[in-house]
Amino acid sequence: MKKYSLIIVSSIFILAACEELDSSKEEIVDTIELSEYLNLPASAYNYSDIDVPDFFDLQPNTEQDNTPNDNGVTDWGATLGRVLFYDKILSSNNMISCSSCHLQESGFSDPDQFSAGFEGGLTGRNSMGISNAMYYENGHFFWDERAATLEEQVLIPIQDEVEMGLTLTELVSKVEQQAYYPVLFEQVYGDDEVTPDRISKALAQFVRSIVSYQSKYDVGRAQVNNPDQDFPNYSDLENLGKDIFFGGRGDCAQCHTSDLFVGDEARNNGLDAVLTDLGLGAVTGNANDNGKFKVGSLRNIELTAPYMHDGRFETLEEVVEHYNSGIQANATLDNRLEQQNSNNPRRLNLTNQEKEALVAFMKTLTDQELISDEKYSSPFKEN
Repeated sequence: MKKYSLIIVSSIFILAACEELDSSKEEIVDTIELSEYLNLPASAYNYSDIDVPDFFDLQPNTEQDNTPNDNGVTDWGATLGRVLFYDKILSSNNMISCSSCHLQESGFSDPDQFSAGFEGGLTGRNSMGISNAMYYENGHFFWDERAATLEEQVLIPIQDEVEMGLTLTELVSKVEQQAYYPVLFEQVYGDDEVTPDRISKALAQFVRSIVSYQSKYDVGRAQVNNPDQDFPNYSDLENLGKDIFFGGRGDCAQCHTSDLFVGDEARNNGLDAVLTDLGLGAVTGNANDNGKFKVGSLRNIELTAPYMHDGRFETLEEVVEHYNSGIQANATLDNRLEQQNSNNPRRLNLTNQEKEALVAFMKTLTDQELISDEKYSSPFKEN
């Protein structure tokens, strides 16, 4: 069993293999001037052992953690994924990377309503934030949940004729031609063979490593026994908003569950009385799924405007008003949004102060550390 590490010598990254039981033995197996292209540390950033708060109450391979047994996050695997995530050669004309539609400063979402593809064409839906993707319980991805795993999801935009425009054969060929990938693939997989499966696994590792846990909410939550208590670091308005969210008239936590604020299944949240986008229903062919869309995490929601699958709402105030007074009745509306013993939509009837409080609370979910952390930023040097 061997461990690998990257060592810098005269600005050249050298791949060295060390016997696990005797770190003094080193065999240089490859060299390349990675530093010409990439800003990578000699020792990989920590992606695999993130110190999430105890109140997350999650362990690897629990039901809520969708990490498969054959693709756990490793430091160098996520490093390779980071390079792939930011590499524009993954598009047909070298103009678009995964990061083009998932910007770190925007909570890994797109501030535009629809994302521009490699030739300027627009996507049909808004690009959602991808932080805390590891904790989406049913493990399906995209707004309509058409990808059964994250490993499947990461390859689909690359092959989409609007977004990135490559076949998997072309993808492999382009990655093989880059001077900086052989050392990274060998570091992760033991040899430099490039395959779609290896690309997907590395990308999925990087995405799963993007975990938000250092917000104002997390600071306050660590000081109390449960989220129902007032947080000592919150203002009165923020605590009021938290009360509304978790158990008051809002009761938003029924769908955005736990301290991760992420859903466990797709739901119809009453955007339209007449559905123009069937969402999950178009995938399953089941009319009971019409109008249902993935419930993403609310962490960093302040940064991920515009909102909903079609980006129809520009502000959190508009989102709150939708749930307050704008829910539309239709056949598959989630029953949590219906009046008790009635098919009519709920109306929260929040006061202006309560609506302001709910927005103030959601803004405490912003993680400034995540959006400025170098290990999640582009590793490429400017040309």
